[in-house]
Amino acid sequence: MRRKFIKKIKLPNNWAKILCLGVALTLCLKTIKAQQHTDFFTPSPTLNNNRLVPVLITEGTLYTGSMIGLNLLWYKNYAHSSFHFFNDNKEWLQMDKLGHMLTAYTIARITSAAYGWTGINHYKSNEYGTGLAMAYQTNIEIFDGFSSAWGFSLGDMLANCAGASLYLSQESGWNEQRVAMKISFHRTEYSQYRPEVLGSNGLQQTLKDYNGQTYWFAFAIASFLPKGNKVPQWLCLDFGYGAEGMIGGNENPPVTDGEGKSLTFDRYRQFYCSLDVDLTRIQTNSGALKAFLGTISFIKVPMPTLELSRGKLKFHWLYF
Repeated sequence: MRRKFIKKIKLPNNWAKILCLGVALTLCLKTIKAQQHTDFFTPSPTLNNNRLVPVLITEGTLYTGSMIGLNLLWYKNYAHSSFHFFNDNKEWLQMDKLGHMLTAYTIARITSAAYGWTGINHYKSNEYGTGLAMAYQTNIEIFDGFSSAWGFSLGDMLANCAGASLYLSQESGWNEQRVAMKISFHRTEYSQYRPEVLGSNGLQQTLKDYNGQTYWFAFAIASFLPKGNKVPQWLCLDFGYGAEGMIGGNENPPVTDGEGKSLTFDRYRQFYCSLDVDLTRIQTNSGALKAFLGTISFIKVPMPTLELSRGKLKFHWLYF
């Protein structure tokens, strides 16, 4: 039974991984000496090897180190097998698939921005950033494919492709991100019943408890209106998806409360509509602040929110 639920607790493959990558790249940029007459955070107009080399070294170190770390700290603890596939498309009411999509999208966005900062042209920087995102996600799936406990998930790969394509297609067609992917989180009651799966503390629950995660598609309103409109560039209309009642992947195993009484939870989907702020569109003269806002832009800003679930509408004054 445990084998059915263990796949999605093996690594924090959503926003923690993205934030680590963004912070690492930001720290790398801060260590590079800015050239005279050029603002440090302003993208170089031409290819600047003094910027490119440290970015490549940082990304290569993060990429290689994380792959080696995963193999040594996780995969080596499970038996290896011949390469095989694993169908997990029905697990967690597809919340994990949106996690894969968000991860690929945000890695592509962050790495493309880093390449653009070095002076690589817009088209190539987006290609390289998207390619790195797909390579990273694909390597993890290949590791799964050779593990007897899991397998290569075509559903995960499709989600990875969707996230990377969402980024690249918008840059190619609009030269901007009019629809961004984001995530929000709130703690739930479900982790107490299966802490080994959903997390035993706040940090673990943020990474593992799909009941508290909500994935968002943020539409930059002004970008879809005629030029000269008065809508703030940073204002977004978000549509979100979540799910609750899940303490197992495909189904809920038997659990009891503190008095030993059996508990059952209804598994259900949630749909949301909310306003939001696109942090990358906030005008500021501080290059450092702009870089920081870009790094954390995958986090949904708490706002009043409408929820539709189990056939009923709910209103949240402030939804996380």
